[in-house]
Amino acid sequence: MLNEERIKLMTKMACYEANEGKKNVAIGNYFRGDYIGLQVIKSILSATIAFVILFAMFIFYDFEIFMTDIYKMDLFQFAKSVIIDYLIFTGVYALISYGVYTYRYTRAKKSLKMYYNNLKRLAYLYDRENKK
Repeated sequence: MLNEERIKLMTKMACYEANEGKKNVAIGNYFRGDYIGLQVIKSILSATIAFVILFAMFIFYDFEIFMTDIYKMDLFQFAKSVIIDYLIFTGVYALISYGVYTYRYTRAKKSLKMYYNNLKRLAYLYDRENKK
């Protein structure tokens, strides 16, 4: 005999598993600090690559002017300003990443909790039917 409530619940759970469930299970396999830390480290590496690309584009845009001015400028001051700009850029990017991945982790855990509650409810429906 078909149980309509159980079929609806199974369909809802299968849809969840096929769509966002895969990502949420992958996120849920980590501890909070491990997941967020790993993602922030990836973001810092991405920010470093982006900064290097932007800095290279800045230098190559007016390369001739840069080469003529390189003898006039204080190289230590220039290097210091580049490092400070890099640290600010990477720090802001890391803070934004921390916020985004904390939100994603919290949302995934909440979604997985609802999924596991639905699994318990489905098991209860099966047990109730088997006892009849």
